[in-house]
Amino acid sequence: MHSFVNHLERPVGTYLYGRRMYDVMAYWERANTVADQPPVERDFAEIWQAADKIVYSKTLETASTNRTRIEREFDPETVRQMKAAAGRDITVGGPDLAAQAIKAGLVDEYHTFVAPIVVGGGKKSLPDNVNLKLELLDERRFSSGVVHLHYRTRT
Repeated sequence: MHSFVNHLERPVGTYLYGRRMYDVMAYWERANTVADQPPVERDFAEIWQAADKIVYSKTLETASTNRTRIEREFDPETVRQMKAAAGRDITVGGPDLAAQAIKAGLVDEYHTFVAPIVVGGGKKSLPDNVNLKLELLDERRFSSGVVHLHYRTRT
C-alpha cells in the first residue's frame, strides 16, 4: 500500500498543511537517514523532501524542514492563484485546512482511504453546509482490507 501512496504522491509539487499535520509529516525530512529504512519509505522521504511545504499556523515560529514556509492565515484567493500557476499537483493535509479548502471550492479530487477499523471520533475534514457531486474515478482494494476511493468533483 505504501508503494501505491508513493505513486499518488509523486506528482505533488506543494503540500499545504495545518500545524498538527505538518508536525507529523516533518518526520519525513530525516526518514531516509534512519538505519534499515525499507526502500519504499526511503522513496517516500525523497518524494516529500523534493516538494514545497506551506504550513498554516498562527503559532509556529520557524519550520523544522527545508522547502517550507509558514503562513499565518489561509487565503483561498492566494491558493487559487497558486493553483492556476502550478506546474505540479497541490495537496491539502489536515482536517481543518481541508475543510477550508473544500468550502472555498479549491479541491478538484479526493483520495479517500477507508480502513477496516472503527475508532469513533476525531476531527472531521468535511465542512458543514457544503454539497458536492462527486464522480468515482477509481477504486482499489488492498489485502489489508483498506480500500482507496478516488473521486473528482463534478460541475
